[in-house]
Amino acid sequence: MLKQFPSLFPLLIIFFLHCATTFAQSPPPSGPTNITAILQKAGQFTTLIKLLKSTQLADQINTQLNNSNQGITVFAPTDNAFSNLRAGTLNSLTDQQKVQLVQFHVLPSFLSMSQFQTASNPLSTQAGNSNSGQFPLNVTTSGNQVNITTGVVSATVANTIYTDNQLAVYQVDKVLLPLELFKPASPSPAPTPLKPEKDDVPSASHAPAGSSADSSGAMGLIHYKVTLVTFGVAVIAALSLWL
Repeated sequence: MLKQFPSLFPLLIIFFLHCATTFAQSPPPSGPTNITAILQKAGQFTTLIKLLKSTQLADQINTQLNNSNQGITVFAPTDNAFSNLRAGTLNSLTDQQKVQLVQFHVLPSFLSMSQFQTASNPLSTQAGNSNSGQFPLNVTTSGNQVNITTGVVSATVANTIYTDNQLAVYQVDKVLLPLELFKPASPSPAPTPLKPEKDDVPSASHAPAGSSADSSGAMGLIHYKVTLVTFGVAVIAALSLWL
């Protein structure tokens, strides 16, 4: 056939080279979404990445992203935000509390910046039921600014790190401390004055000197002596008359 149409041979060579070049330039298919890879690329999230790995929530988030259509929203505190916590804050938490702290920064749905303006408070997080008052997370907006309150701290969304309509990662300037874990201590009630025990109340027989009990006893003793003397005088007078 090529002998019959010699002019087709150069065209086939050109077509083959064009296809090979096109396939070579095509980008490889993107891999599954990885939250830690996104944070590592952004930088300044070393502490959050460590918490995500130690609590195994990084794997959980990646699994949800790649097997669900609901999407996820992550609030990411910077290393500077963690360093501003009171010394020993993270070390004072149990393993379960660390899980809850990280989960409090994760919403089980995708929210764009514009959707925060119409979001219903309190937002539902993966830490627990916000309606019960344990993990309340409320947002308010002012123009393009999004503010977050937890009942313990108030934070601001400082930047959008990543968004693909499935995952949204927002940088926040403070660690979101949940009320359930960092509830302010209630003031100690004033001590109640101690009431004297029943046995401690002094009785009349044990009344201190100068009391009415002692006065009554003294008066009774004087009356007894006077009566005795009068009786003695009467006896002596009777004996005198008899003799």
